[in-house]
Amino acid sequence: MRYVTAGESHGRALTALVTDVPAGVALSAADVDADLARRQRGYGRGGRQSIETDHVSILSGVRFGTTIGSPVVLEIANRDSGNWVATMSVSGDKPAGIRETHPRPGHADLSGVLKIGSDDARDVLERASARETAARVAAGAVARAFLGMLGVSVYSFVHSIGSVHMAFPPDPSAVNPEDVEASEVRCPDAESSEAMMREIDSARADGESVGGSFYVTATGMVPGLGGYAEASERLDAALTAAVMSVPAIKGVEIGDGFRLAEVRGSSAHDPIHHDSERGYYRPSNHAGGLEGGMTNGEPLILRAAMKPIPTLMRPLASVDLDTLEPIDASKERSDVCAVPAAAVVAEAEVALVLADAYQRKFGADTLVDIRAARDAYVRRIAR
Repeated sequence: MRYVTAGESHGRALTALVTDVPAGVALSAADVDADLARRQRGYGRGGRQSIETDHVSILSGVRFGTTIGSPVVLEIANRDSGNWVATMSVSGDKPAGIRETHPRPGHADLSGVLKIGSDDARDVLERASARETAARVAAGAVARAFLGMLGVSVYSFVHSIGSVHMAFPPDPSAVNPEDVEASEVRCPDAESSEAMMREIDSARADGESVGGSFYVTATGMVPGLGGYAEASERLDAALTAAVMSVPAIKGVEIGDGFRLAEVRGSSAHDPIHHDSERGYYRPSNHAGGLEGGMTNGEPLILRAAMKPIPTLMRPLASVDLDTLEPIDASKERSDVCAVPAAAVVAEAEVALVLADAYQRKFGADTLVDIRAARDAYVRRIAR
């Protein structure tokens, strides 16, 4: 299962084309809209979220609520596009005075215009904008629906915002998703949530932005997804690459991640046990559910670090593209904090990678055959 998105931040719409979707997966617009709504929520979001109320239109690949084995095309209208018709026209001459020539540090603006030979950073920033991630979330909802029919759940929660960290969860895979969604910052700990909101308020008052970290977990997976024989088969590489592709993510770790560099081997690895009911299992999960490039049957645990958003109300120094003179960077309407939203986007990326891994292992045509192959595999490894 793969996807490609199209559309600009202030264009008419965002679209996602999801290919290799097996037949027989129950999918409705409401399923997709639920994830789009979670992406839009979160304390610290900017004014754009009060304009857009994201809803998907399913244009192909679904008939009477079920996928039919053909590519799924999803469209999300940009309500704000009506205010940008002159700036984002697909034809005609460019009006004077609309070029964006003050690139923002930390954004794609400057490197992008150098790459494509443009004199207008808007040619870059419209697509580099994190608005594009709405289409990714829509694509991920297709993968989530497929995984759900195989007993796999994917969810996320915020672990830190700025300098505020929740108490480190003893088992991130045991967090209650209902507690997460009840929090305005998608943190399952109420006291930490309040402190995180105060951190966001402080940044807003200073004209600043603030980043943080979040977990993505997946449960219910069989062991042996991914591969050890070729670098391209390793599931840990695919998962970390997918999460790193989310805008503003600067680091990803699996399981105990960087802490494993500080301990000895006997404390870093997870002993293997077996009993007649559970089969093989680990009493700990330092590996985060991945060993040797494959799932090992334990919950998948990833953590990602997100930098502060580069658009600042008190902008940093920049250089005008025309004059090469010092100038303040441009100010686009933006969020103070988007960590809760980024976690939802990362969920979508993880779901898409896991869906692809299941299809590579068990087939890709139809859910009936995939389930049968999965069940046969589970019976074979049960002992």
